Amino acid sequence: MGGLDQRLRADLADLLLTDGVVHDSRWLKAFRDVPRHEFLPWFHRQQPDGTWERVDRRTPDWLSLVYADRVWVTQFNGDDTANDGIPTCSSSMPTIMAIMLEALDVHNGQSVLEIGTGTGYNAALLCHALGDERVTTVDVDIAVLARAREHLGRAGYHPVCVPGDGELGHPERAPYDRLLATCSVSHIPNAWLEQVRPGGLVVTTLHRQIGAGLVRIVSNGDGTGEGRVLVEDGRFMPLRAHEHGVALGRTDPSEGRPTSLDAATVLDPGSPFEFFAGLALNGVSAGQDRYGGAWFAHPDGSWARVRIGDGRSRVEQGGPRRLWDIAESAYEDWTALGRPRRHRFGITVERHRQYLWLDDEHAWPLD
Repeated sequence: MGGLDQRLRADLADLLLTDGVVHDSRWLKAFRDVPRHEFLPWFHRQQPDGTWERVDRRTPDWLSLVYADRVWVTQFNGDDTANDGIPTCSSSMPTIMAIMLEALDVHNGQSVLEIGTGTGYNAALLCHALGDERVTTVDVDIAVLARAREHLGRAGYHPVCVPGDGELGHPERAPYDRLLATCSVSHIPNAWLEQVRPGGLVVTTLHRQIGAGLVRIVSNGDGTGEGRVLVEDGRFMPLRAHEHGVALGRTDPSEGRPTSLDAATVLDPGSPFEFFAGLALNGVSAGQDRYGGAWFAHPDGSWARVRIGDGRSRVEQGGPRRLWDIAESAYEDWTALGRPRRHRFGITVERHRQYLWLDDEHAWPLD
């Protein structure tokens, strides 16, 4: 490739440095040295019409796309032969990878358990910084893991690659100093906090359709721990065991009424209210439409649809609870509390309950 890959790696590392997401020189060097193209011989990119295009070494801009700061899908529906559907494996956006690696605060000589091997690129970054023998990586998909192991070997890295359910961790090599989950979870598996030594760190992201976010938890070594929600946002594919989804109920326009709360305020990840909205709308699935409206649904049959017309929002609701009423009430509560952003919140993991909290005064169950 005539040195083009080295130049593109350097450009990517410089971007991460300029954007302030990399501070540790070990990670900067890892992004400069680890060849991401070895882990992405092919991937899928979404077209404006929603369809997916396969990109590989024969595609003219393949290499420049590989080193773009973008997430690339490598599997749909858990099926390596599928060319569209629900993404189930990807190479994460380098920016969020760098943020999580920095948050891990790992030191030389420490061991790391990675949950979700994926393409193997993140495991390679860990190996580059810590050494192969310090890195264990787990993936539930045997085919994905085999391909990652092949990618890693071709790039010169040989961590311990383990097939298995990431929710269970890998107790055979415990205790670990750090655990990094590159998939999202609806709750923190107690096994992770059993396998990370007391004072060690778990970094993962919450699988919440509304109000997802990165968390860092200090382990007590006994399945419990406490930590904080990080200021940086992060969205990942869920751990397979933590996937969820519900269908929207049938709408009834007769129940419609005006609302001054717009859907983007509740759902946009860039909205300062979105994280708090997720606390009030726990377990609610949601989605936006191209016109600025949105739908909300809960497994108990509650639903809401926000429509935009003549520049004004109108909501229809149904089921045992009025979800949009809950969202509006939460917005008032959030305002009264001083409009706290996500990094004001903490997380506590006990044996039989987990919850998010604010200033030791307010608590919300995590699952």
